[in-house]
Amino acid sequence: MTQAFDLATSLARGVEGRSGAWAFVRGFAAHWAGAALARHDGWTEADLDAAEERLGVRLPTALREAYLLFGRRQDLTSNHDVLLAPAELFVDDAEEALVFRHENQGAASWGILLDSLQEDDPAVLIRLDLAEKNAERWEDWLARLSLCFVEIILSESLQADEELCDFLDPDGDSLGLLETNSVRLPFPAYPIGEETRWFLGRDVLLRDDDGAAILARGRTAEDLDRVRDLIPGNWLNDFR
Repeated sequence: MTQAFDLATSLARGVEGRSGAWAFVRGFAAHWAGAALARHDGWTEADLDAAEERLGVRLPTALREAYLLFGRRQDLTSNHDVLLAPAELFVDDAEEALVFRHENQGAASWGILLDSLQEDDPAVLIRLDLAEKNAERWEDWLARLSLCFVEIILSESLQADEELCDFLDPDGDSLGLLETNSVRLPFPAYPIGEETRWFLGRDVLLRDDDGAAILARGRTAEDLDRVRDLIPGNWLNDFR
């Protein structure tokens, strides 16, 4: 953690509601992503109004706020999966949900049910792309759209420059070392089947994907090297 931005404290406030979520994004952008948010980082009101007119729906307040604040910052939102631009937003074929994000290979989409668009900060659902199309369903993901954007910022930060990010296939000792050398971050539980935990080391953000993988993002390359030494193993991008 840094004196200027306490990630854990800011995240704890960020998962509680919209104002805290946007404050977290501002702090993370400035102190972890390398550039504070600026006016040109968001879409315009006119862009969002045009999307509403084209779609014939009202965009939730949280979606408008996020797009206005940082919707054009692909380094925050689209290193791996893709946040759709206002002109790309669409209603799914079944006319059940407004889709705003895609998995990078089309394996899943994230959306908001049409009947909840009137809510300021509605729940977000996920739909997997299945071979059996009639088996596809919109399933619960996260309880609020602002919380989903916090999750997007965290997850996409792990997919940035290889100099700052790495991936470990953990062995039997890795998870214990992760828990010993970092603190659990206060992120709400994912849906059943998504046993994901977030941790913070010394200026290193880490995610445990149900014991199958550990992903790490350092504020600097030196921070990342330090966690590699604390949790030894075959880190994918460690060429030292």
